[in-house]
Amino acid sequence: MAPRIVKLNLESVLTCPSCTHTHVEIMPVDACQYFYDCTVWGLLLKPKASDCCVFCSYGSVKGPPMQQIGADCRCAS
Repeated sequence: MAPRIVKLNLESVLTCPSCTHTHVEIMPVDACQYFYDCTVWGLLLKPKASDCCVFCSYGSVKGPPMQQIGADCRCAS
């Protein structure tokens, strides 16, 4: 069986839940990004309890691990 090839979308628009400011970011492919500083208020964003990274919680595109496996990401475990 051939391995499944997934084209990753590495650009995501993060939206701060406090001030609703948006910022385009490039996601890392080798790790989940757990923290992100809001560029307007300086608020430190952390993922929601059920998510592995800030992109899964606040981004327009899920993080690379979620894109690759298409299911629950276990990298936070």
